[in-house]
Amino acid sequence: MTINKPKRALILLLLLVACSFIYFEIININSQHMTGKQKIAKAIYPALMAITKLFGGKEKSNPNAIAPPVSFYNLQTIANDGKQMSFENLKGKKILIVNTASDCGYTAQYDDLQKLHEQYKDKLIIIGFPANDFKEQEKGTDEDIAQFCKINYGVTFPLAKKSSVIKSAEQNNVFEWLSNKNKNGWNDQQPTWNFSKYLINENGVLMNYFDPSISPLSKDVTEAIAK
Repeated sequence: MTINKPKRALILLLLLVACSFIYFEIININSQHMTGKQKIAKAIYPALMAITKLFGGKEKSNPNAIAPPVSFYNLQTIANDGKQMSFENLKGKKILIVNTASDCGYTAQYDDLQKLHEQYKDKLIIIGFPANDFKEQEKGTDEDIAQFCKINYGVTFPLAKKSSVIKSAEQNNVFEWLSNKNKNGWNDQQPTWNFSKYLINENGVLMNYFDPSISPLSKDVTEAIAK
């Protein structure tokens, strides 16, 4: 029996929808307390990373290890649980600071960050800074954020209290240091979107900035950590 073109197109469309549904269910099989938007974002994350990789992501580095005029270790922040977090206690470790959000296309980087945390736990501290600065993609409370990250991505690295990370009167003091060359020594780059990444070395020197489109597990990031 010959199938005409309209019927063939319909069958292909139905097969595509069915495959998409199965893929969506497999990707989100362990997702709990996620909104539909969050599940879609998680499902399309691999495609988003593949597309953005084609265009490349901004990366800035400090090859001469310019020392900061203001010590990184003078900084403090408030952890997700309300406790004070002093950076003086982080001496001797590399630190990766990332501004995060729960409703972003890059939210699945929580999973990549957790893998990175487990891979380099002896030499690297990762700190997530939830922020609602970009298209209001982090509307939850600190308690909501902690639960979301733990249940859906198994996050065990520290999270800070939700704050603003872009340049303004309300900017978090850590990101004010990261994006002010008069304090960190060379870099004025503020986060361009959720999941921008800043790497500080064992001596408190800001060494790298990585755009959100650069995966935490990319060669660029892992090589910078391994140095």
